[in-house]
Order: sequence, then structure tokens, then C-alpha cells
Amino acid sequence: MIVKLLRRVFRRGESPVSSASAVIPLARHGIHREHVSSGARRTCETLQKAGFKAYVVGGAVRDLIAGIEPKDYDIATDATPEQVRSLFRRSRIIGRRFQIVHVMQGGETLEVSTFRAAHDADTAKDAHGRVLRDNVFGSMAEDAARRDFTVNALYYDPTRETVIDYHHGVADLKQKTLRMIGEPRARYREDPVRMLRAVRLSAKLGLALDPALRAPIREMATLMENVPAARLFDEMLKLLFSGHAVECLKRLRDDGLHHGLLPLLDVILEQPLGEKFVMLSLASTDARVKAGKSVSPGYLFATLLWHEVLANWELRKARGEVSIPALYEAMDEVLDIQAEKLAITRRIAGDIKDIWALQPRFEKRAGKAPYRLLELPRFRAGFDFLVLRAESGELDHELADWWLDFQNADPERREAMLVPDSGPKKRRRRSRAKKPFDGNASVAADD
Repeated sequence: MIVKLLRRVFRRGESPVSSASAVIPLARHGIHREHVSSGARRTCETLQKAGFKAYVVGGAVRDLIAGIEPKDYDIATDATPEQVRSLFRRSRIIGRRFQIVHVMQGGETLEVSTFRAAHDADTAKDAHGRVLRDNVFGSMAEDAARRDFTVNALYYDPTRETVIDYHHGVADLKQKTLRMIGEPRARYREDPVRMLRAVRLSAKLGLALDPALRAPIREMATLMENVPAARLFDEMLKLLFSGHAVECLKRLRDDGLHHGLLPLLDVILEQPLGEKFVMLSLASTDARVKAGKSVSPGYLFATLLWHEVLANWELRKARGEVSIPALYEAMDEVLDIQAEKLAITRRIAGDIKDIWALQPRFEKRAGKAPYRLLELPRFRAGFDFLVLRAESGELDHELADWWLDFQNADPERREAMLVPDSGPKKRRRRSRAKKPFDGNASVAADD
């Protein structure tokens, strides 16, 4: 294995670009070096000055050609992780399956990866064909062939302002088509998450799925069960916060991929009230992403799973369980089911439960309870959740309107808005009046 790796590491005598690739000039791709972040340019320049090849690669190149500002930049090079690390003071090597280097340039973090070799009989895979370890370096052409879609196999050289295109990705991008590199069934077996990526990218870029790419998805969707929960959760976050979550969800359903991703999500979407609630939440999230506003994974997952909690809670109350303890039991049960497939972090799970637990408290509008609720850190998220419930028709809008007015009112107006407490008042135990100390009585008793 070591001999094989050494044989593959960076043949310095090979030409910079394979004859099988296309060198696309600036006039055709339209990416000026000024469009690329300064950190990505500096990283490529440093590597090139040291005698290595270095390109901005993948999604950043794809997005720039499509007229979308990239969120981050990846760099591909023929330098080993150790060689990259030696060139940048602010850098660190990370990863097990395939080592990469994080290079910090000002406020940017660039992900620098070494060209990877093609898979062969020695590549470690599980029983389903999913690649488990992938630390063999290779040539630039092999690296391009290893990437999932043609639109992701693009290499931009900021020094020459050229794009190296091995698989006609620029043409596919112009023709609004998403194509797989290699045989789709084999590529899905290597990494089932590619099915999710296909949905996310097609929705984001407005691309039609190539028939050869789309055909196997429905029949191979069960391979998702073999994906580690943490990785699936990360991919779901990317999809839900892509700014195109509504379209992604529609495409997930069209291709039969929503079953099992969020366990019970298919059940939620079959409930008219639940589907309206979820769609309103996703549309709001899309609008915030597109406007550059912050988004909360806890809030979004709370909306996706709320109707499962609600159904579970109602069932428990019907069995005679006390309301608030029953709510907490329902919350734990639903999240436990999710944990079997999605590795929701403790912090996010805590945020989800905080939002759910606040909902019954909005019904208390008497005494000091509304004032205490306003002071809670999660009040705003809980209130937004309440408004969403009202807009979906789950509860009367009067309650949400009252809380909107109450939080914006002055102290005098707030006092007037409080609803009289019509519930049974607790009877206070009357304290017995203590008799004054009588020394004589004490003496008499002793006698």
C-alpha cells in the first residue's frame, strides 16, 4: 500500500494540464481574479510560488460562473498536507478519511486538499459499497474524475484567469443540467449523500437532473440508512439553510427521498395542518437566508417536528397524564426517534426543547407570568413560533396579537391588558395566632 501511494504522489514531470481537459479562457467563463476572495488568491499564489499547482476548485468556481457569491473557497493542490502546512503559519491539518489543511487568511478559513487518486480494488468500502477510507493522493485528472457532478469538477487558476474543465461542467452549467461523473449507481453506492446533494444543487442553481442521474434515486434511497447520523445531519443543515429549502423539500418528495431523512417527516407532510406549518417555516427561513439574516437550526427543527410532539402530547393527556409533564415526555420521545437517524447536537436539542416548552406559557396572561416570560432569553424565538402556529391555523390569531401588543406596550398599558385570572384560587392556610408567653401558666403546668 505504501509503495502504491508513493508511486502515485505527484509526478513532477507531467504537464500542468491533461490533454483530456479543456482550458476555458476568461472571455467564456467570466471570472475575473478580483471576483475571488483575497484569501483564496493569496493561498494559490503562495503554493504556486513554492512550485506547486494550486486552483480554486468546486462549488466556488461553479457559483461564480452562475453569478452567485460563494460562501467559502476550497483550494486543490498537488502539495501534500505536510507541505501545505509548512508554507502557512496559520494552518492546521484535520481529517481522518482524507486529510485536508485549514489555512487561515485574515478572517477567512480556506480548505486546502491534495489531489486524490481514483478508487480501485484496494479502496476500503463497506458491504454496501460506501467508501470508508480515502487517503491516497493522485493527479489532477484523477481528482476531477473523483468529484461527484460535472459542475463541481472545475478548477480556476486566479493567476492565469483560466478554468480547467475535465468533464464539460461549464457547458452543463450553461445548459442548466446536472450530470454525474461516472456511472450514477456506482457513485451513489460510494456515497449515498450524493442523492441529497443532487437535490440541493438542482434547487439552488435551477438545474434539471439528467435522466441517468435521477433514475436510480428512488430505488437506491434506502442506502441513506447506512450513512452516519452526524454526516446526514450536516447535509440536512446545508439543504435546509440553502435558501431554497421549500424547493428542496418538493424535490425530495418527488424523488422519494423524504422518507427516513427526518423520521416521521413524511407523516407530518401528510397532515394538512402540519404541511402548512412546515412550509411557512421553510419559506421564512429561505427569506432570511436570501436577505443575509441569521438563522437558527434549533428553531427550524422545532417547527419540523412540532406536530409530532403535539400529537404525542395530546395522546398522553387523553390517557390522563398531567399536561406539562406529558409535554416533556412527548418532547423526549420525538427527539429520541430523531436521534436514531440524525445526530442533533445537545445544544440544538436544548434550543428545540426550550421553544416547545414555552408554548403553554403563552396562554397565561394574568398576574406576573407575562412579565416573567418577556424576560426569558428564548422569548423571541418562542413568540415567533407562536405566530407561526397562528398563521398555519393551529390556534386563534388573537393570542399572538395580544402578545405582540403586550411586548410593545408601555407599563401602564401592559397592566391594563392583563387578563383576569379566572382559575381557582389557592386557599391560603390560616396561621394560628401564637399566645403570648405566660410564665405562670408554664409554672402551673410544671406543678
